[in-house]
Amino acid sequence: MTAILAPKKILIIGFVWPEPNSTAAGSRMLQLVHFFKGNNYQITFASTAQASEFSMDLEALGVFQKNILLNDSGFDLFLQELNPDIVLFDRFLTEEQFGWRVAKNTPNAIRILDTEDLHSLRSVRLESQKNKTTASITDWKQADITKREIASIYRCDLSFIISSYEMDLLLKEIKIDEKLLLQLPFMLGSIDESDKMQWMPFEDREDFVCIGNGKHAPNPDAVRWLKNEIWPLVRKQLPNVNLKIYGAYLPQSILQMHQPKEGFLVLGRANDAKEVLGLARVSLAPLRFGAGIKGKLVDSMICGTPSVTTDVGAEGMHARLPWSGKVSNDAEALAENAITLYTDEELWTKCQTNGVAIINQVYDRIKLEEILLSRINETLKSLKEHRACNFIGSMLMHHSMASTKYMAKWIEAKNQ
Repeated sequence: MTAILAPKKILIIGFVWPEPNSTAAGSRMLQLVHFFKGNNYQITFASTAQASEFSMDLEALGVFQKNILLNDSGFDLFLQELNPDIVLFDRFLTEEQFGWRVAKNTPNAIRILDTEDLHSLRSVRLESQKNKTTASITDWKQADITKREIASIYRCDLSFIISSYEMDLLLKEIKIDEKLLLQLPFMLGSIDESDKMQWMPFEDREDFVCIGNGKHAPNPDAVRWLKNEIWPLVRKQLPNVNLKIYGAYLPQSILQMHQPKEGFLVLGRANDAKEVLGLARVSLAPLRFGAGIKGKLVDSMICGTPSVTTDVGAEGMHARLPWSGKVSNDAEALAENAITLYTDEELWTKCQTNGVAIINQVYDRIKLEEILLSRINETLKSLKEHRACNFIGSMLMHHSMASTKYMAKWIEAKNQ
């Protein structure tokens, strides 16, 4: 009689409860949940955050949900009882908070960090934008948040790096061992002919669209830049065309920019982002800072909607394939590119085709899931040897996590 193997167990410690319809990070987390579910993992998702009305019902997917607390030894008991094979940290902040407890209570569990994007890179670029300077690699390497994030990567057995640019940065500038990293962009289904048949043609589409979560700093900044400098130039040449701004959690300062007479329409949360992207002729994403893969631009390609963005917007997203639209970095060039792409059907169609190639070659779910499963199984089989090669990680766990550990214990004792 053949024994039935129990499913492996994974604990995902979420920075927030995922909102796939609000954020790219939520979509990314849902992709990982589907991957582990499809490979017979029993999934528990835990978070210190409060769920919102837009949080995904993970239990409907067969995922166990658990509310946890910071600086609470009850988490240790929870870990011991669950005894997961894998613990996945959602962003480096959760690894800082819970990594030492995971290492102590479940030492044989693989510790995986899903960086989402390099938060340190985005943070340094934000500071430079505020100071009206250009962020350099040296600025990034010297920032305290970078040292924290890199230390977190070293303490984990494997880290998911979402963009090719960030992968190169870690390999070439920090010299991290490639065995500790896996470039893992969004895992998406291919675009086939039947999908393309569903797309609205050029002549039936109208207006521009800009979409992005208002809690993500690069998005409100892009809307302000559009309103103040870029859109007036576009509107002057296309007086009957509108720009529709969508996004969850838009701040009041953005909502107040709604000006129908100027064709600048701030419409708030979209019930279906892909629906509004699929109706527009061109997607605008003039991002002056940021990091990682931009969900709005991936969704634009999925919907067959060419885009106008910046170098930061397209960075690390297309593996040297031609971009699905136009890329430039100053207001005048962005406006000119927006007008050209909106009015030139031949160029528009070519850019749409470029988007199909990017999705099908860079974000192929089947290929990426095979690579991911292979790396996880390889790490599971040789965890002791894998860790023995990561001396820096073990050193950082010994030193820096000890300080975090005793600070947490002091806070817990103080709270009692």
